[in-house]
Amino acid sequence: MISSYIYRITFITVILVLLVHPGFSQEKQKAFIWNAGDNALEWHHCPEFMPDDCRLAVLQGNPEERNADIFFKLQGGTTAPHHLHTSAERMVLISGELHIDYDGQDPVFMRPGTYAYGPAKLPHIASCVSDEPCILFIAFEEPIDAIPTGD
Repeated sequence: MISSYIYRITFITVILVLLVHPGFSQEKQKAFIWNAGDNALEWHHCPEFMPDDCRLAVLQGNPEERNADIFFKLQGGTTAPHHLHTSAERMVLISGELHIDYDGQDPVFMRPGTYAYGPAKLPHIASCVSDEPCILFIAFEEPIDAIPTGD
């Protein structure tokens, strides 16, 4: 009888510990979607060395931490000057036509639906060659940055 009582107390204690564990007590994260034309998106200015009308919208995560996702908007006929990122980039072009020239490689031409991978610290230039804005989805592995190279 005592062993049955101890078993019940142990079982109840384990359940209580699990219920107050942070993974159980926090509200579960909800799934969500963003559309590039969503009016609720908050578009922010790009770094100073980028074109004045360049914009960024954070879709998920904290740009100062790992694994954040953004939309990057470059107006038609404009160019993001030679720069690099300390993080690798995983990208999909949403709209426009984008020309990317990575140092030491053949240039690439992206159309909507095109996936591209940019290795960390590989300098490049990106030009929106369409009349419409180029909107690029970018998933960063490390905190988001863009460092001008001066070239």
